[in-house]
Amino acid sequence: MLISKSRLVKFKQKAVLWAKQFDTFCLLDNNFYSLYKNNEYEFMAACGAKDQIKSSDGNALNLWKEFHNDGWQFGFLSYDLKNYLEINRKTGKALLHSKNRDGIGMPELHFFKPEILIAVKQLKTGEFELTCQENGIDQQHILDEIEAIDIPNISFTPRDLTLKKRIEKSEYIQKVEAIKQHIIEGDVYELNFCQEFYIEDFDYPAATIYRVLNERQRAPFSSFYKLNDKYLICTSPERFLKRTGNRIISQPMKGTIARGKDDISDKQMIDTLRNSKKDQAENIMIVDLVRNDLAKSCKPGTVKVDELFGIYPFEGVHQMISTVSGTLKDKITPAEIILDAFPMGSMTGAPKVKAMELIEQYESVRRGLFSGSVGYIAPGGDFNFNVVIRSILLNTRNNYLSLQTGGAIVYDSDAEMEYEESLLKASTILRALGIEQAAEKQETAPLI
Repeated sequence: MLISKSRLVKFKQKAVLWAKQFDTFCLLDNNFYSLYKNNEYEFMAACGAKDQIKSSDGNALNLWKEFHNDGWQFGFLSYDLKNYLEINRKTGKALLHSKNRDGIGMPELHFFKPEILIAVKQLKTGEFELTCQENGIDQQHILDEIEAIDIPNISFTPRDLTLKKRIEKSEYIQKVEAIKQHIIEGDVYELNFCQEFYIEDFDYPAATIYRVLNERQRAPFSSFYKLNDKYLICTSPERFLKRTGNRIISQPMKGTIARGKDDISDKQMIDTLRNSKKDQAENIMIVDLVRNDLAKSCKPGTVKVDELFGIYPFEGVHQMISTVSGTLKDKITPAEIILDAFPMGSMTGAPKVKAMELIEQYESVRRGLFSGSVGYIAPGGDFNFNVVIRSILLNTRNNYLSLQTGGAIVYDSDAEMEYEESLLKASTILRALGIEQAAEKQETAPLI
């Protein structure tokens, strides 16, 4: 079925409403971002689970490795899988642990084989090809059913809610200074430090929040994921890994600056970010880490940096992104490739293991799916996974909303500026929802 871009925009909105009937679904949206030409699919909706695995214990990785790749797989890996990846070779004991609080309760790993898969590819003609399969059989009637859905007007006006900060500004600054002391002492060179904003009485429909956020905060790796009463609403601009045949690419993102108010000031912001020695230092350290991670899965001498310090525009911010690629070893599985590089360096630091140890020490909330990854594995083993940032996590059973943001701390980081950058990242989401950020001098503040 061929479909125009304008018609596809409406179809995506209808697909969100249609997917609500399922206990499990994963929607992936490229939002027509031409900057990421490596995205094979413009839109995918995987709904219903004919087979699935989910786990939050040491057996999670074994379950996934044994989950036969005889068809499409969609799923996520949470940041806390780190605890099963880094093991002391002499004692066999885990080097890392996660003991901080968790208000969401997502499993650490979930993958499923969908009952229904809707996929959209862009053709050279500019039109889009829309297909739907149920258990491998084409089902035009499902597409017709979705097309017939009426799109209601968005009616999202937050009531008086309270946005809370897990740590206050003074404590944040103290922790950044403590992390910098670790850098001075040579424990780490760079560390990604995050904080949480949360709401304890948030009862708005997840589909409404996703629709509002995805329309106002377009991003090339957006995802909407449901697992029973838990949701991920993600507007990520960052790719973790993509495999095409024997080629693998990763696009770590380090370096953020706000968009200008007009074309002239926007260009000035681009030049400021491009020439920032601090942001370049952050970026290149993570590029080196990613090169090392990809080398585990790639043939010797094939890992290279295709682009260094690329500046990419997004809604509200500019980002500094580099691209690293390599040629994969023969007979290597998708799980091996992904786990060799997980968690992604842009969300940990360097050296990775020590950085993750200090992250657990200084952060106050378990990251869970935040700074994990969502994506798909196609029949044959090609895959595409994002980095879960710029995201909202919802637990509708206890009406808990979690929003985490962070940034890279290096030797010359200014704690005040790092705090402001973390607020900037949060505000791009909150403002898109019409939610004002908490005032700096208040422990809590009404959203509107």
